[in-house]
Amino acid sequence: MDPATRYAKSGDVHIAYQVVGDGPSDVVFIPGWASHLELAWSDPGMAYVLNRFASFSRLIRFDKRGTGLSDPVVGAPTLEERMDDLRAVMDAAGSERAVLFGECEGGAMSVLFAATHPDRTEGLVVYGTMPSVALDDPSARRRVDVFFSRLSGLVDGWGRGMSLDLFAPSAAGDERLRRSYGDFERASASPGMACALLEALRDIDVGAAAANVRVPTLILHRRDDFVPIEPARRLAELIPGARLLELEGMDHELPLGDSEAVIGEAEEFAGTRRAPEPDRALLTVLFTDIVGSTGRAAELGDGRWRGLLTEHNRIVRRELERHRGHEVKTVGDGFVATFDGPARAIRCATASIAGVRRIGLEVRAGIHTGETELFDETSEG
Repeated sequence: MDPATRYAKSGDVHIAYQVVGDGPSDVVFIPGWASHLELAWSDPGMAYVLNRFASFSRLIRFDKRGTGLSDPVVGAPTLEERMDDLRAVMDAAGSERAVLFGECEGGAMSVLFAATHPDRTEGLVVYGTMPSVALDDPSARRRVDVFFSRLSGLVDGWGRGMSLDLFAPSAAGDERLRRSYGDFERASASPGMACALLEALRDIDVGAAAANVRVPTLILHRRDDFVPIEPARRLAELIPGARLLELEGMDHELPLGDSEAVIGEAEEFAGTRRAPEPDRALLTVLFTDIVGSTGRAAELGDGRWRGLLTEHNRIVRRELERHRGHEVKTVGDGFVATFDGPARAIRCATASIAGVRRIGLEVRAGIHTGETELFDETSEG
């Protein structure tokens, strides 16, 4: 295949994506640490993997911001920004709902997206996920520490194909492949971005989000992978109903080893498992109200108070739109709104407080993040 690279707009950032295949199900391939849409096709092994996915699905792939063919950015993107990018790509590709295939570092964001947007997630497959949950076992934590230590050494030699030794040890003696890996490293991310992504990964813990995933979930991991298997086992414990399949093999790279075992499981999963319509999701809820509203209303009189309240509502709704909040309802002189991440809710609350202060009002805000029951737009509550 020779797929065309297109761009989806996510805020001010252009996200490169491709769509191949015309299968009955949409599968979105969430890339790992770094990726390059077009260069991946030049590797025969990866081209086979992608063609196999496209044989049973409409495969959607993208380079996350700061990597590959997507716009460069300063610093590693947050998980919330990456969720925005995924949603923008799905919208641009005309995908209302898809099975997510989160590879390696892409697993954490896939878990968070599935918990936050069950309406867009048909199912979740996580392969070779990097550490993204807290571990209680000391020996498992030591393995994760060693993992990050060795990854740091890889960043120091970025662009020389050293990733082959860690992620594809069975092919470590293949100098042609090592040169190819070096080319891929340089094209997929700068050394600074590779380092920033690694440092950001250390701080990610999606354990709370995993417990709120309510879509069918399959976790795949090779037992002797350089990426520790313990976080995958922990994820399987946290996600209700998740199935963990431990596969034989030492290579992390999907095209090496028994790639058909992984692809076959993903094919069966995408073809036979369907999620029920979601009734709960991981959301952040924002509550606001005006301080001393009763006294101000009595002081100003009905007419002037209604005018001031109308301006207050306009300011808050403007900030909700800017920060992608969803207005649920108004309660008295306050708002109840939902967001798909706490950072956006905090920024909206801060901007709303500052905005209404300019018209002589004080607003207080409260924020709660957790699993929230979803209501039909026409229902009351």
